[in-house]
Amino acid sequence: MARVDKRAALLAGATTVFARDGYTRASIDAIAAAAQVSSRTIYNHFGDKAQLFQAVIQESAGQVAGAQIALIERYLHKVTDLEADLFEFGVAWLTPIPGFADHSALVRQINAELEHIPQAAIDSWQETGPLRVRRALAERFAQLGADGLLRIDDPERAALHFGVLIYPDGPLRRRTTRTEAEIVGSVRAGVRTFLHGHLNQ
Repeated sequence: MARVDKRAALLAGATTVFARDGYTRASIDAIAAAAQVSSRTIYNHFGDKAQLFQAVIQESAGQVAGAQIALIERYLHKVTDLEADLFEFGVAWLTPIPGFADHSALVRQINAELEHIPQAAIDSWQETGPLRVRRALAERFAQLGADGLLRIDDPERAALHFGVLIYPDGPLRRRTTRTEAEIVGSVRAGVRTFLHGHLNQ
């Protein structure tokens, strides 16, 4: 197996185990079995469980962030109806992206084990995932402000506000069982509240 393929297999196996068992309970032996490699191979590639977990969450968060940034570009690149476009974007953003169930499980595990997960892994996840997406959304809001559609004093704060408003239970604790009707209602109310504070009238 080529080195790049072996690393991909290790990350895939580790993602499955961490998503299922969490950081504390996941064992190197279980990860090795899932990746079909030896425990020694894992240590050779990543050093220890902490570094492996950091690599897993960074890789996973990067993929999800890429998909979310694509949504920003798709829905907010050219705005023709501000409220409608923000609403459609919010619904798409709140709807779980197919293929990333393991990442959602990883985030739930992180929230449940924050005190036991190395800070470096938390920082890596935030920087590669949520903060990267927030910055991309802030750039779009800044442009909408420059175009005279929104009143934006602090683009990053506006992006944070938008996320909080459409995630009533918190963006880091998003439920995966929310119904379509709940998503629509949550986003509609959040967008209207956001525009109440930021609409350039």
